[in-house]
Amino acid sequence: MKKEALLDAAESVLFEQGSQALTLTAVADRAGVSKGGLLYHFPTKDALVKAMVARVIEEFDELIASYDDGTPGSYSRAYVEATFEILTGEARAHRRWSAISAAATDPEQAEPLNEAMRRWHSRGTGEDPNPDATTIVRLAAEGLWEVVSHTPELYGSEQLEALKQQLLTLLER
Repeated sequence: MKKEALLDAAESVLFEQGSQALTLTAVADRAGVSKGGLLYHFPTKDALVKAMVARVIEEFDELIASYDDGTPGSYSRAYVEATFEILTGEARAHRRWSAISAAATDPEQAEPLNEAMRRWHSRGTGEDPNPDATTIVRLAAEGLWEVVSHTPELYGSEQLEALKQQLLTLLER
């Protein structure tokens, strides 16, 4: 069993049953492996949570990089594009929510995500023509991510596309 499948199983347990249900046994059961198979990759629950948080950060960094062409304001546009790719992707919208939930009880576990948030929300703002609009757009994207993580049925694909276009338009003003 690959680490990614184990992380997917942990996210599913968290998303469907809450943080109290996240145990190594529950994750192994969900993944269809023995507890020993899980322990081979993640010897502790802390190691599992750390890997979940790291995956969220890495995935979002890679998406932003794939859209960032280095022109002025491109980081903010890339941030919006990456956010909406996750929101409209296959079951990835709840990934960050799951990682945050898992790390929330331990400040040490949450720190890498907090550091990534500081980086995501400060990078490139000085290059943007309107730093205030940039901040508003990034916060709106964060809020939308939070809402969609909890109620994915709330916005259809057409509404999400319209919201994305509005946010990108705000960045161009």
